[in-house]
Amino acid sequence: MSGPQPPGPTATRPKASATPNLRPVSDTEVRVEYHTIHGYRRAYRIAGSGPALLLIHGIGDNSSTWNEIIPMLAQHYTVIAPDLLGHGRSDKPRADYSVPAFANGMRDLLVVLGINKVTVVGHSLGGGVAMQFCYQFPRFAERLVLVAAGGVTREVNPALRLATLPVVNEILTLLRIPGVMPAVRTATSALVSLPHVPFVPRSISPKNALNDHEDLVRVLGDLADPHASAAFLRTLRAVVDWRGQAVTMLDRCYLTERLPVLFIWGEKDTVIPYEHALIGHAAIPHSELVPFPNAGHFPFHDDPERFVQVVTGFLERTDPVDFDPQNWRELMSTGGVRPEEFVGDEETVEAVLDAIEDERSAT
Repeated sequence: MSGPQPPGPTATRPKASATPNLRPVSDTEVRVEYHTIHGYRRAYRIAGSGPALLLIHGIGDNSSTWNEIIPMLAQHYTVIAPDLLGHGRSDKPRADYSVPAFANGMRDLLVVLGINKVTVVGHSLGGGVAMQFCYQFPRFAERLVLVAAGGVTREVNPALRLATLPVVNEILTLLRIPGVMPAVRTATSALVSLPHVPFVPRSISPKNALNDHEDLVRVLGDLADPHASAAFLRTLRAVVDWRGQAVTMLDRCYLTERLPVLFIWGEKDTVIPYEHALIGHAAIPHSELVPFPNAGHFPFHDDPERFVQVVTGFLERTDPVDFDPQNWRELMSTGGVRPEEFVGDEETVEAVLDAIEDERSAT
């Protein structure tokens, strides 16, 4: 069955889902379970019953980031939220932390769980993993939801570029010194609470630059563990270098032709700018885009109930795609990026073309 009809060139704001109750209910049990796959222990949260949703977290984070929304989604769906290898309660070996390897891990876990069809929801790095999963294992993918996703274009917060430098490993060791993390939290809170200075653009004010400070400090605190920090650096260097993101999706976005795709993005995201949402939406003409005007990089934390309404509404009004190997073969044989089908204003379309050219010419 085909995906949803194109919503047009502008960002769409779907009506709230008709689901009667999206608040967590007291008898919703979220379990943390483990499976050993290829010799490594994999942790994941699981709850609910019904069609399967796979929630993939971002770099340095873990599946607990979804805690607010899992009980709401689990009222109508089976929710699986893994800790990526090297993250959370999963093992942290010296291993392959590339985006394709993470996608393999998601496939392997689903096979072990006996699940062969999922809607994939990916946040930040998890968005890049979700896109790669749909590319590598299209038979598993029913829909794709990208939340402030990495892997659209090369641009990324400069702090992540700096974090790829060799000296950062020594800097991260400072987090293990007693008192350092409390000092970081105090200093960050003080910067955020500073009043706005007249004549200073709000775009460079400390409060705006640290819009997601609570979540970012939380992630930073987890990196005090030496195994976690080593896995973080291996993961980061697999996807980002000093020039920005090294892996993008624009050259293969045409393969989503029949796959329902939803972008959810905070307009105040300082980690991966909102402009990436516009570029991704333009490059996938049938996709939907729902902006969260007052949210940063974690829209499901800023407004969890609206986030769940948007996701469940998308699930209810779209049909899961059935993989068609003949269509896939035709797309890969004769397909490719089709600029004439891009949606959006002239500036956005030009940004898509520039990003594709940058990707093809990079060395």
